[in-house]
Amino acid sequence: MPDRISPLAPFRHETFRTIWIANLSSNFGSLIQAVGAAWMMTTISSSVDMVALVQASTALPIMLFSLISGALADNFNRRAVMIVAQTFMVVISVLLTVFAYLGLITPWLLLAFTFLLGCGTALNNPSWQASVGDMVPRDDLPGAVALNSMGFNITRSVGPAVGGVIVAAAGAAAAFAVNAVSYFPIIFALMRWQPKYPPNTLPRETMGRAISAGLRYVAMSPNIGKVIFRGFIFGFSASAVLALLPLVARDLVGGGPLVYGVMLGSFGIGAIGGALLSARLREFLSSEAIVRIAFAGFAVSSAIAAVSPTAWPTNAALLAAGACWVLALSLFNVTVQLSTPRWVVGRALSLYQTTTFGGIAAGSWLWGVMAGEYGADKALLASSVIMLAGAAIGLRYALPEFKTLNLDPLNRFSEPLLALDLKPRSGPIVIMIDYIIAEEDVPEFLSVMAERRRVRIRDGAGHWALMRDLENPEVWTESYHTPTWVEYVRHNQRRTHADAEIWDRIRKLHRGEDNPRVHRMVERQTIVPHDIEAHKTPIDMA
Repeated sequence: MPDRISPLAPFRHETFRTIWIANLSSNFGSLIQAVGAAWMMTTISSSVDMVALVQASTALPIMLFSLISGALADNFNRRAVMIVAQTFMVVISVLLTVFAYLGLITPWLLLAFTFLLGCGTALNNPSWQASVGDMVPRDDLPGAVALNSMGFNITRSVGPAVGGVIVAAAGAAAAFAVNAVSYFPIIFALMRWQPKYPPNTLPRETMGRAISAGLRYVAMSPNIGKVIFRGFIFGFSASAVLALLPLVARDLVGGGPLVYGVMLGSFGIGAIGGALLSARLREFLSSEAIVRIAFAGFAVSSAIAAVSPTAWPTNAALLAAGACWVLALSLFNVTVQLSTPRWVVGRALSLYQTTTFGGIAAGSWLWGVMAGEYGADKALLASSVIMLAGAAIGLRYALPEFKTLNLDPLNRFSEPLLALDLKPRSGPIVIMIDYIIAEEDVPEFLSVMAERRRVRIRDGAGHWALMRDLENPEVWTESYHTPTWVEYVRHNQRRTHADAEIWDRIRKLHRGEDNPRVHRMVERQTIVPHDIEAHKTPIDMA
C-alpha cells in the first residue's frame, strides 16, 4: 500500500512556502477591507440592497473579466501578470483610503472602488491558481490547492474579527489603509521568484483565438462542464449568507461591527476545519457525496441564521457553513486543475471562476433585493431551499470521481519536412488519415473514433469527419481542418499522455502493414485562366 502523502508536503518547496506565507498577508488585508467596506455601506446608506451590492461589486469583475485573465495567464508570464495585478490593487486601495479619510465616500463611489479591487482580483486569480502547478510537482498539487484554501480561511477566521475591531476603534479608512500595506509582501515574494517556464517555439495565440480555445476545451470536456455547473449553483445559493451577514448581525441579532467580524471569523474557523477534513473525507466518500453534504449542510446553516434571535446559535451555524463552503469549492478547484493540461489550465480555472463568482454576484443581488422586500430572514430561508435543490441536481449531474490524470504533453509529434515552403500563417490546412479496419472491428473502431472526434475538436481541429471508401470498404479516412499551419502544429503539441490511449487503441485496430497514412494538404482556391497573371503570389503568402 503506497504511503499517504502528507497534507503539508507542498511546504517542502521553498517558492510555494514563501509565496503562501506572503499571500496570508494579502488575504488578511483583503478581509479587513471587506469588513470596512460592508460596514461603511451600512452607515452611509439605508438601502438594504446597497449593502448586498458591496459583495456583488467585488464578485462581478471576476465573472466579467476572468476569461480574459485566464487567456493572459496561459499566454504571458504568469508572474508578471500577478505583479501587475497586485500593484494595481495597491493603487486603488490607497485612493480608497484617502477618499474615506477625507469623508468623500458616497455609496456609489464605494461600490466603484470595490469593483476596481475586484478587477485586480480577476486579473490575479487565474495566474495565481495556475502558478501553483509551476511551484510544486503534480503529485503535490491537490495538497497545495487545499493549503491555499486553508491559508485563506486562516485569515478569514481572524481577519474579519480584527477588521471589526479596527473599524470600531479607528473607522473604515484605517481598515482600507491596512489593506493597502498588506499587498507589499506578496509583491516582494513574486519579484524574488524566477520561474522556469518550458520554452515555446510557437507564436503566442491572439487574445480572441486563445479565449475561443479555452471555451472550446471546456465545452468538449464533459467532466469540467459538470464542475462548472455545480459551482454556479453553489455560488448562487450560498452567497446569501455572506451577502446578508451584515444585516444578520445588525437586524436579526442586534449587534454591531464587532459582532459582524466575529461572525465572519466563525465562518473562517469552520472553513479551516473543512480544509483539514477534505482529504480524509475523500478517502471514504465520493466527490458527489461530499458536494451533496456541503449543499445540505449550508442549507441547514442558512436556515438557522434566519431564525436565530441571538449570536451564539448563528455563530455555530456559521462554523458548519464555513466547512461546507471550503469542502465544495476546494473540491471543484482541484477537479478542474487535475482535469486540465497546463496549456489551458488558466482558462479552465477562469471559466470555473466566472461561473462560480457569477453565481455569487447574481445571488448577492437577488438575495439583497429579496431581503429589502421581505426581510433578511425570508431571503435566507429561500436560499436554503435552492441549496437543497442544488444537492438534488447531483442525481443527474454528478461530479466525476477525484483522480489524477497524466496531462503532461505527449511529445510524440515531430513537425514533418515539407516540400512546399509554407509560412506559419499559411492555410487552411486539411489533414486526412487513412485506416484499414477489418469488418469485425468496425463497431469498436466507431466507438473509439467518437472519442477521437471529441479530443480533436477540443484541441483545436475543425470540420472533423469520418468517411468510408465505397470501393474498398476496409479503408476509412479521418479528416479535419486547422486554420493555419502553426495551428496544426499547436493542435498536435496539445496531445497529452492521457490522450495517447485513444491513439494506441486505434493503431491496434489498424490492419495495414505500415502506420496509418497521413495526408497533409493546404487548401487552395481556383481562378479563371485570364486572371492567373494578376493573381500570381508565392504559396507561402496565402
